[in-house]
Amino acid sequence: MAVTIGIPREIEERETRVAAVPAAMPKLLALGAEVLVEEGAGLASHADDDAYREAGARVVPRDEALDADLVAKVAMPTEDEAGRLRHDAVLVGMLAPYRNGERLEVLRARGVTPFSLELLPRITRAQPMDVLSSQAAISGQKAALMAACALGRLLPMITTAVGTVRPAKVVVLGAGVAGLQAIATAHRLGAVVEAYDVRRATKEQVQSVGGRFIDLPIDAEAAGGYARELSDEERRVQEEALAGHIVAADAVITTAAVPGKPAPKLIPTALVDRMKRGAVIIDLAAEGGGNCEASRPGGSVDHDGVTIFAPLNVPALLPEQASDMYARNVANFLALLVRDGELQPDWDDEIVAATAVGGRPASSAPEGSPAGDAEAS
Repeated sequence: MAVTIGIPREIEERETRVAAVPAAMPKLLALGAEVLVEEGAGLASHADDDAYREAGARVVPRDEALDADLVAKVAMPTEDEAGRLRHDAVLVGMLAPYRNGERLEVLRARGVTPFSLELLPRITRAQPMDVLSSQAAISGQKAALMAACALGRLLPMITTAVGTVRPAKVVVLGAGVAGLQAIATAHRLGAVVEAYDVRRATKEQVQSVGGRFIDLPIDAEAAGGYARELSDEERRVQEEALAGHIVAADAVITTAAVPGKPAPKLIPTALVDRMKRGAVIIDLAAEGGGNCEASRPGGSVDHDGVTIFAPLNVPALLPEQASDMYARNVANFLALLVRDGELQPDWDDEIVAATAVGGRPASSAPEGSPAGDAEAS
């Protein structure tokens, strides 16, 4: 009997995405699997049940989708959803292991094998599965548009009969995927864009998308291309050097994050006090507490004329494209777990091993060999 892949409707607040769209069905069905999509699972991302049926999926009630051999989700299952998973099920999604370690341990104790796609190794072969990059690209582009809409002024330089309107100045902090998209979008809209990242290797990338790199004597690139935490002295130097750029900016977009750690505070409240009235901060690091000390995650703040937005789950604001990109990532990953209609994870594959929260389950370990016991939380 073919393995079943369940696609339940996401029920978390603000979540509009879905783990598989109709366009992803051919790739999933080619694995020899039967795809069970919950009724209405794709409506928030503009895909109706008939589109799934026409693509070859079976549209089923919620309990049946959650009872599949392999369940693919966007967000971590709620307690109720977790209780409906089969005891030998495989779970794939963005499970936020650094925040949900305790719930993941409960799932593993119930016999569920969770794969968290945020843990993908930074290798070339994993790029087609990289959910963080695909969703960050959406966030960065949207952040620049949010800044443009929130500003009470134009972004591009405009020359008129009565004079020239200078272009707006945008500062982007963090030059990962989201930051680079924000830089490119603000530049295309006509702003003068400056950008900073603690990884000096990003300088050429910033310049390639139209930004001016703010070059400081700090290089905090860590393994895998991520940023490490700064020392107290490095933070002091960074804060002093960036202050002038931030104070002069019309809009600041922050994207800096350290995996498994609270977001670094790049903009203290005292610095916001010095910013011009009418300036805007878009804090994309709200999920980790925010890069701005005055941010309110999930809301906005008017701080003496400076508007600070700290939106949560920005990709869900663009559900159609976000779901399409996420579904492609998931389908590529599932090809490592399902072969010829059966669940056959290759535990020697570094991608499979790295994303399995807690390591290889005891039930799948070869006889006489220990199961993995590494914990990601």
